[in-house]
Amino acid sequence: MGAVEEFEANRRRLFSLAYRMLGSAAEAEDVVQDAYLRWHAVGEGEVALPGAWLAKVTTNLCLNRLGSARARREEYPGTWLPEPVATGGGALGPMERAEQREAVSFAVLTLMERLSPPERAAVVLRDAFGYGHREVAGVLDCSEPAARQLYSRGRRHLADAPRATGPGPDPGQNAELLGSFLAAAAEGALDRLEALLAAHVVVWSDGGGRARAALRPVRGRGDAARFLAGLFQRFAAGVRFEAAEANGGAVLLCWEGPELTSVGAVEAGPDGITAVRVLRNPEKLAHFAARHRELSQNG
Repeated sequence: MGAVEEFEANRRRLFSLAYRMLGSAAEAEDVVQDAYLRWHAVGEGEVALPGAWLAKVTTNLCLNRLGSARARREEYPGTWLPEPVATGGGALGPMERAEQREAVSFAVLTLMERLSPPERAAVVLRDAFGYGHREVAGVLDCSEPAARQLYSRGRRHLADAPRATGPGPDPGQNAELLGSFLAAAAEGALDRLEALLAAHVVVWSDGGGRARAALRPVRGRGDAARFLAGLFQRFAAGVRFEAAEANGGAVLLCWEGPELTSVGAVEAGPDGITAVRVLRNPEKLAHFAARHRELSQNG
């Protein structure tokens, strides 16, 4: 296998790794391109284990970006949410099990922001890619006990973080729930909308200063219902809604003509919808829109 073919065989895996590390599809693509340039600079046959070498390079490129990314996110206007990724084509790996879907959910990727960059790398490499502690140590250039401690600390931070819900319903149930939610919100039916929401529901919206969005989370059934109904009524004119899959779950797409203007996702627990995330920042929607069109044309 030639050098280009070897890299292409690893491309999807490298993107999945970089996205889990960064929470940004656009930055993940940039990292994969940087990894390719480094791979291209290495003489053919000089790398004994191409997959492991590329994973280490990609991880270290992500670690270099995470420090500045964290600083940017601290200054981010309003709520920061991860970019959506169309997972119908296997971009982030298999999605058969609830655990696989949860690992790339908006909720978990948001919680990953609590981890230090090395902790995040240890958790991603071990949980998503099956690396042993010795292999993680090799990637991070640390001792095996240090790698074990990074992983343990990272998992503890995730376990201690407040969670809106567990793994949640399967994609079919989630799509049905999303349909009921859309119908109630679009009609401004506050009673029906409130009936779908848990008492402790939280709504996050990410406009990034480039699209209209709430700067703070909206909490509680009554306030959330009024906010969501108002949001739909304000933007529903001339908008086409479409169900799709992103990050392992059902999402609602809002199109204004050819432009994707929102991606919405809901999460549910035993008491109803516990979390609603609405992405409106156009910079975060470009990658998803392009990939969604590609999948639609090929499907």
